[in-house]
Amino acid sequence: MDSQIERILKHSELSVTGGRKKILELFLHNPGALSHGDIEKRAGEKFDRVTVYRTLQIFLEKGIIHAIPTADNSILYALCKNDCSPIGHHDNHVHFICNFCGKMICLENVSIPELNLPPEFNATQVDVVISGICKECK
Repeated sequence: MDSQIERILKHSELSVTGGRKKILELFLHNPGALSHGDIEKRAGEKFDRVTVYRTLQIFLEKGIIHAIPTADNSILYALCKNDCSPIGHHDNHVHFICNFCGKMICLENVSIPELNLPPEFNATQVDVVISGICKECK
């Protein structure tokens, strides 16, 4: 696991620090998404809010994680796939958030539909978030 974490950080041209390793490890062990608060609680160490925030921001910029907006105006973060980069995120899939348990699931096999925008508009990011009841809560 440590070698995978170090490989991801070095590939993203980031220095390998204890905080970055710990936060990246949380994403690698969690198949869903995490909130800022989840990361603070699960880190186990005393990371201050600013350190977590800065780490999330640099991971977003480097294409390591992507942000998922929620209906209550909060943000969840999930690990990107291999084709994301600092130039852009390519996680073109739908996100599902359970209304009961709050779990977020990336629906990898459900693509975001193609949008036919007028020529004067250029989309840089499209987020599709579906809320409902997950299979465990059903």
